[in-house]
Amino acid sequence: MDAIEHAPGLHIRGFQPPLRLSDFRLVAFDMDSTLINIECVDEIARAAGRYDEVAAITEAAMRGEISDYKESLRRRMALLAGVPEAALHQVAEQRLQLNPGVEAFVAACQAAGLKTMLVSGGFSFFSERVRRRLKLDFARANTLGIAHGKLTGTLLQRPWGDIVDGAEKRRVLLEVAELMGIEPSQAIAVGDGANDLPMMAAAGLSIAYHPKPAVAAEAMIAITSGGLDRALEVLQA
Repeated sequence: MDAIEHAPGLHIRGFQPPLRLSDFRLVAFDMDSTLINIECVDEIARAAGRYDEVAAITEAAMRGEISDYKESLRRRMALLAGVPEAALHQVAEQRLQLNPGVEAFVAACQAAGLKTMLVSGGFSFFSERVRRRLKLDFARANTLGIAHGKLTGTLLQRPWGDIVDGAEKRRVLLEVAELMGIEPSQAIAVGDGANDLPMMAAAGLSIAYHPKPAVAAEAMIAITSGGLDRALEVLQA
């Protein structure tokens, strides 16, 4: 189904606006390049002087050219072995910012009674900061291995696994919806890259923020200019 340009930089498909935000109960957000302005793994690499080779893998993965996200992340992590933990603090304090409109959109979701969740293929070092700042209800992300003040180049095993990929994002959205006693159709999924497509397909409403072409081609709302709060142009409280 072709998208309709509802307004400049705001495309919709598969529904007639406005939708009622309060008809939904859960919203799941990607983090890197969606809630925040950076890809954290790339910025760690920048701080370590290894940006070009890491960013090239990230970009290929987000475009969907590397089908195995887990493998792509393991390759990037291996390049970061030995990076000082101080680089993480440098990225968090100097580079990480919320994207335009994020606070307004999250606040609107919270005011409408939705539970809010961050599901990221990035790192808990950053996702916990974002979760606290936005007062989100849940967060899942990967945990960096750190030993003697340096990155080990690996990710820690958690009860659910070691890497949040597209399949895990979808699984978390469906599991939280079930725990809440709601249908997946009552969930919203927000993302920008190929590994967000599985959870976006499972949700009742998908929102793409400055997305890669493959994601723009599937999303029910695609924001290509302006902030995330532009989704509120077609979502009533």
